[in-house]
Amino acid sequence: MTSPLLTRPGAVAAAEPDSDVAAHYGEPVQEGRAMDRSAAWIDRGNRGVVRVSGPDRLGWLNDLTSQDVARAEPGTATEALILDTKGHIRFHLSLLEDGEAVWIHTEPGAGAELAAFLDSMRFMLRVEIEDLGDTRAVLTLAGPDREAALSLIPDLGAALPVRRTDSGTDLFLPAGSLEEAASALTDAGIRAAGMQAYEAARIADHRPRLGVDTDHRSIPHEMGWVGPAVHLEKGCYPGQETVARVHNLGRPPRRLVLLHLDGTVERLPERGAAIELDGRSVGVAGSSARHHELGPIALGLVKRTVPVETQFAVDGIAAGQEVVVDPDTGANADIRLRRRPA
Repeated sequence: MTSPLLTRPGAVAAAEPDSDVAAHYGEPVQEGRAMDRSAAWIDRGNRGVVRVSGPDRLGWLNDLTSQDVARAEPGTATEALILDTKGHIRFHLSLLEDGEAVWIHTEPGAGAELAAFLDSMRFMLRVEIEDLGDTRAVLTLAGPDREAALSLIPDLGAALPVRRTDSGTDLFLPAGSLEEAASALTDAGIRAAGMQAYEAARIADHRPRLGVDTDHRSIPHEMGWVGPAVHLEKGCYPGQETVARVHNLGRPPRRLVLLHLDGTVERLPERGAAIELDGRSVGVAGSSARHHELGPIALGLVKRTVPVETQFAVDGIAAGQEVVVDPDTGANADIRLRRRPA
């Protein structure tokens, strides 16, 4: 569903998978600075939204996902993965337990698939699954002043699910209230920021995105999701054997890196472009963006055996690497914790 906020002055639509929301509102550098230094709102209304209610919801989700949510208290915000039996990542979930239900947002276009999968796993348990992709829209507040910005949201006539993490505050707004909330924030001086600034901040924080920075073979250790989205001391769930094996023996086949790209080149690498070392492919590029301070950056997956000091060529662009996942990650799960919860 195309966001009504794309009609706002200066709005330019983003590329897939975010083409239903704005890349920027005319000033992407200033938008990034606002996210970093004050407050900004970001339209993420293209995210899939699923609500899980019922008295068995927490134990049931605990059995299905990689995260320990069995005793989650109201207000708990975390992330989780649903894996296949071989440990490959199927879904990435951003979760909020509000005391009555678990609110989930996931990648654009994946909400209906996630709801259908969850519904197929209900069996006789007391849970209800609702696909709310058409009736709820995620609006994210970012920046050190985001709590003050939150107080500017008008009373929408019902309790508003609010998911707070270190990287931002997600509001599960009624879809029909998205324009009202955005206008109230803008009128109070809170800047709109598009996905270009949001993605730049995400990349700089070492936070991968499912389907953009992953492929069908991706496992949690490669992506740095052990810790933020994978709890290593919980009970059985699909794919846990792979997680335990890699954690105890170490050495996943690939590792996530942050790429610092040559700033003299005007273009960014294409998603899926080869990461090359001396003319041979050693990995693949994922998401890329221009950060307001770091310049052009990208995330990439490279072979574990590639030395950490290696310089690359990515789609013809010179790139240095910053380690996100240590090549020897395993029992110590050494993830470079610039990353913040998604």
